[in-house]
Amino acid sequence: MSREPEPFQLMCGAAESPALLHVPHSSRALPEHVRDGISLGDEALETELDHITDSHTAELAARASESCAVSPWRFVNGLSRLVVDPERFPDDREEMLAVGMGAVYTHTTHQERLRPPGTRPEPLLDRYFHPYARAMTAAVDERLAATGRAFVIDVHSYPTTALPYELHGTGPRPPVCLGTDPFHTPPWLLARAEAAFAGFGGTGRDSPFPGTYVPLKHYGTDRRVGALMIEIRRDLYMTEPGGPAGPGLGALAAALAALVDGLGVRAAG
Repeated sequence: MSREPEPFQLMCGAAESPALLHVPHSSRALPEHVRDGISLGDEALETELDHITDSHTAELAARASESCAVSPWRFVNGLSRLVVDPERFPDDREEMLAVGMGAVYTHTTHQERLRPPGTRPEPLLDRYFHPYARAMTAAVDERLAATGRAFVIDVHSYPTTALPYELHGTGPRPPVCLGTDPFHTPPWLLARAEAAFAGFGGTGRDSPFPGTYVPLKHYGTDRRVGALMIEIRRDLYMTEPGGPAGPGLGALAAALAALVDGLGVRAAG
């Protein structure tokens, strides 16, 4: 029996850094018992992983971290979002339940059945979702204790052409979409991101994917936690839908590093 992949990993940064790069959707790894519960054949599953995975975003975050003057911390999901999606609400608050893509997906990006009807989400939530959420909460708490601030920068990508599952797929698809939260995204953070990514053809806000990730413990109550989602259109840096990275990856990593490097200065001020 093959060894199950690590579900997530926290990579240490500088003690004085308030920044936490969060990479939730970069992996294609599926534990055997999870694969057994998926209805798709092997070829169809690989196609779905091509579409649903934010390919090369873990490498993007790693490259950015290496070039930062003050290295940020990184929290990286080691499993595919087809196991659980750690950025969904685990209950009826989640709007993506309407297309079968809540915390445990029942349908694919093209709205085909992913899991058999009647599949219970609780075992996957208990084994993977809740431990992930606790670990992310602890990572944010550690940055707060060490620096007095925490900035969760979500690193994502999205396809050039909208997929059937997208609830907001008819809106603009800018080169870089910046997902915001009215409580946790201060105007200066948004402005800094717009400046950092200005060289890629423009940025947009909350389209096609709105919002950002904040642990529920802090959500809507703790202004010391700042948050921003970076959604990079995939044609900027890779061959779609699931092909290799291109030269754009390095330039995007440099832009992400420029964004992150200013956070410690702002927090100190």
